[in-house]
Amino acid sequence: MTASNDNHGTTPLDIETMLVTAGRDTESQKGFVNPPVVRGSTVLYPSAEALHAHRGEFQYGRHGTPTTKALQEALMALEGPSCAGVGLVPSGLSAISTALLAVLKAGDHLLVCDNAYRPTRNFCNGLLARYGVETTYFDPMIGAGIEALFKPNTRAVMVEAPGSQSFEMPDIPAIAGVAHAHGALVIDDNTWATPLYHRSLEQGVDISLQAATKYIGGHSDIMFGTISGNARAWPLLSEGIKLLGVCAGPDDVFLALRGLRTLAVRLAHHQNSGLEMARWLEARPEVLKVLHPGLPSHPGHAIWKRDFTGASGLFSIVLKPVSEKAVDAFLDTVKLFGMGYSWGGFESLVIPFDCSTYRSATPWTPGGPALRLHIGLESVEDLQADLARGFAALSAA
Repeated sequence: MTASNDNHGTTPLDIETMLVTAGRDTESQKGFVNPPVVRGSTVLYPSAEALHAHRGEFQYGRHGTPTTKALQEALMALEGPSCAGVGLVPSGLSAISTALLAVLKAGDHLLVCDNAYRPTRNFCNGLLARYGVETTYFDPMIGAGIEALFKPNTRAVMVEAPGSQSFEMPDIPAIAGVAHAHGALVIDDNTWATPLYHRSLEQGVDISLQAATKYIGGHSDIMFGTISGNARAWPLLSEGIKLLGVCAGPDDVFLALRGLRTLAVRLAHHQNSGLEMARWLEARPEVLKVLHPGLPSHPGHAIWKRDFTGASGLFSIVLKPVSEKAVDAFLDTVKLFGMGYSWGGFESLVIPFDCSTYRSATPWTPGGPALRLHIGLESVEDLQADLARGFAALSAA
């Protein structure tokens, strides 16, 4: 499901307004605010001439419907004027795998940030390796020093800003400058901040990905991914999406559009609560350090402040050394923080993690057990009380 960007309108609107209005056509929607959910595969042509010419706004359900068009137009407005098109796919991992398959071929070399989402690494080390693509992992803080890793066949560089567990903040403009000098494309997993708080296509990124399962959907009830490309990358992405036959289901498209309309309000709440919780956790005696780019104590804070306009509700903490039994006592005691492997919904979550089992370019030695927290839309006071109970159980264990 693809859409190209013909124009962004002539009257500039604030991003909050664009999120509400972009992609809406109440006249064609018979006055209804939301577009209909179009479930369909076959599109009928009015004449043999139109059929032979493949002439028509919609030609087949897999290529798009009025529902997908509405979401794509809204996402393009969110991504900004550098966006030439948006593809809609069934999951965040599908967005990653589809983009990589669209731009790489056998014999190519790929550079990937060492803090990347683990399924990204699994795809690179598995399917891409079997297809003859070599992957080299690099230090997320390498900046322009990445030039030493380039080979004549380096085709793309993939970053995740910040890493969704360890939260290093790569210098995307510096990396992009080197990559483009070598003719390589830059791919960014932009799920954490979304284009609302980080328009990566305007900072040298060629392809911006999101697991829209997270903040775009916002309600923990869909699996969804988006792939946005600039004018250089979009032809490759559009062809790849069509050849691979990936498309998102109509109900998930509708729910993603519904979630997008309230993104600005929700993400602002996640940001404010997340920062308040991060500062509170920094002062807790049980916590060794807090990994949140929005905190001045974070090594990537200056880059975040320069390149981002906000933060989300996801960050990690490192506990002072305690036993696994004590960490489990903490996890079993908290009630408002559910244990689950996702984030971006309205609910707060917590999971333990250990990057040391798969990092290859950089060591992961945090100094204690690590927990990733997602701060939802609950009361901060209630969340703090819940964690305090968990810390009491940790100390008792």
